[in-house]
Amino acid sequence: MIAPADVLVVFALREEAGPAFAAVAAPVLYTGVGKINAAWALTRALAARRPALVVSFGTAGSPSLPPHTVVECTRFVQRDMDVRPLGVPLGTTPFDPLPAVLEVPRRFPSLPAATCGSADHFVSGHDVGACDVVDMEGYALAKVCRREHVEFAAAKFVTDGGDASAHEDWTANLPLAAAAFRALYDRLVGAG
Repeated sequence: MIAPADVLVVFALREEAGPAFAAVAAPVLYTGVGKINAAWALTRALAARRPALVVSFGTAGSPSLPPHTVVECTRFVQRDMDVRPLGVPLGTTPFDPLPAVLEVPRRFPSLPAATCGSADHFVSGHDVGACDVVDMEGYALAKVCRREHVEFAAAKFVTDGGDASAHEDWTANLPLAAAAFRALYDRLVGAG
């Protein structure tokens, strides 16, 4: 367990947290959608206050996991970094000393581990490679934490299959996701 004051909880959108996080003791940051917004908001937050742990909760699509599955993301890849014409593998940032796949230690061992692929597009039928879940912020948040030497953990609630009905399924599953995240938060900080 960790004290709420030592945690920064991060969501992309208020809708993902719902009213479940309105009165938690830990600070909650809403970054906005996409890798740039996520990186900018988290960097600013870390400049103002250094928590012991950043915990990202968010929704995700998955072509392989059923909706309502909750996973802990322990590996992060950037799905839309594509410099293959220069001989650089897909997902690798040229001239970057960090590895193409960022790995983080487990914080939620009761959840299945997953690889999260981040890209700045909503998946609705796209190929997602070897990723278990896809989102739009996870990789950026993991990378900021790695660069800033702050521990990072992430849990994702699968709202949709990343198919043609993804946008409808995402909206319908938001309340279930918020409840699942609150239960994880309570276990992490020993609340309830």
